[in-house]
Amino acid sequence: MSDTQKPARKSQEFEQTLDRSDKKVAEFNVARHTPIERVQHLLHNNPTLVPVIVLVLSLVVFGLIAGGRFFSAFNLSLIMQQVSIIGMLAAAQSLIIITAGIDLSVAAIMVLMSVIMGNLAVYMGVPSGLAILVGFAGGAAAGLFNGLLITKVKLPPFITTLGTWSIYYSLLLWLSGAQSIRGTDIDENAPFLKFFGETVELAGARITLGSLLMVMIFVVLWYLLNKTAWGRHVYAIGDDKEAAELSGIRTDRVLVSVYMVAGFVCAVAAWASIGRVGSISPQSFYEGNLQSITAVVIGGISLFGGRGSIMGALFGALIVGVFQSGLRMAGVDVLWQVFAIGWLIIIAVAIDQWIRRVSA
Repeated sequence: MSDTQKPARKSQEFEQTLDRSDKKVAEFNVARHTPIERVQHLLHNNPTLVPVIVLVLSLVVFGLIAGGRFFSAFNLSLIMQQVSIIGMLAAAQSLIIITAGIDLSVAAIMVLMSVIMGNLAVYMGVPSGLAILVGFAGGAAAGLFNGLLITKVKLPPFITTLGTWSIYYSLLLWLSGAQSIRGTDIDENAPFLKFFGETVELAGARITLGSLLMVMIFVVLWYLLNKTAWGRHVYAIGDDKEAAELSGIRTDRVLVSVYMVAGFVCAVAAWASIGRVGSISPQSFYEGNLQSITAVVIGGISLFGGRGSIMGALFGALIVGVFQSGLRMAGVDVLWQVFAIGWLIIIAVAIDQWIRRVSA
């Protein structure tokens, strides 16, 4: 019998089942986002956009309330001067918060290093440049101490830095004898300590070198966080430390380096603070820790780590400065200025929680 005469092969049972199955191509419904959801996604992808919008709106509102005085070159440069030191502390704080930590000792490190610089240069006759370098090394060492306690002893950052805040603050009171170093003594023995208090006249504005230093610190740290492997590791640790370890990142080493860099930035701020205040007081910038956290939170950097741009902290510090200046010009009591800043913090955290739901 030829092949053409063979009886047709009986279909297998599974083939018959497939013949009866639906032949339609799978269809996927494309989710359509509401305008609110689109805004939420936009802010999630651009976390710095929120503080920029708030800063612009603040300038417009207070410009309308206070009139032309607010937008004068002198007043705007004064705002920059007022936020310069807190801005530097916020830069250091941002590094820690991006790793999902927090540092309650940044202001204490700064004041301690200023006291060390002052004692060495003014009272012990050490050349100002060398005294400043010792302060820089001391700031990095203080940050190293914080980092080792957190990574090697496995202590929570909040508790660790709360304890080291007390240690550093006690040390600065002991070294200073709870006494200030007067500006006249600094001028006579170590005027270079006041270098960043010098001003530059520009179109009616008096811009201090300390203000320019603050901006430069933010630019350098932005580059490190966004253009280097170290910066990518910092964000990875803040996003998920265990996943970062599994991917091969030496998380403990990176965390220690972050705290050391933060301590070094605090020491740089110590030098700038001497020029800003004109003297060295152990009681200065007592609320610097909270003010630095305020700038970071208002700047859109998530307290849960792994999200936000360090430039947001700069905008956060400027927002606080704009609010304080605008409310003062409007004749608002200092008490209500603090009240307004408190609401700013609450609103900033609420917005951060709302934005985070995108990735939940």
